[in-house]
Amino acid sequence: MGMPPFLRALREKVGNDLLVLPTVAGLVTDDRDRILMIRHSRDGNWVLPGGCMEPDEYPADRLVAEMHEETGLRVRPTALVGVYGGPGCRVHYPNGDQVSCVVSLFDCEVVGGTARPDGEESLEVRFFSEDELVSLNISTIGRTLLDARHSAFQEPDAQQISR
Repeated sequence: MGMPPFLRALREKVGNDLLVLPTVAGLVTDDRDRILMIRHSRDGNWVLPGGCMEPDEYPADRLVAEMHEETGLRVRPTALVGVYGGPGCRVHYPNGDQVSCVVSLFDCEVVGGTARPDGEESLEVRFFSEDELVSLNISTIGRTLLDARHSAFQEPDAQQISR
């Protein structure tokens, strides 16, 4: 889909300056507990499926749309894993645009469709085991989200909360 019209209009005003943008990502696992990833056309790195929120949109609705566009799968968000940001969620695009993403990460279940890349944003769609993820070329934001999901189920300490 590329850049949404609202973001294109905003970029015309602010250029490549850093923007803080709300985004969504989906965590889908199969019956063997492997994680669904897409290989992104922008740089060939693997990421969790997802994308940028648009004005007046509900996060779960954007996630369902992004998952279907990028993977061919119809999903139902089942839980909010967490909301993530910080240096690990910073993206520098080849054209010079800078974005600091605030990512709402959802657990999802597949309710239909067939896994397939869209050929525009996603070049491949595959499930990976934890062992396979270790050696995979994953984007910085993808690694941040994958690492964060492990800590999502642990009691946060005071230092984590204050960050």
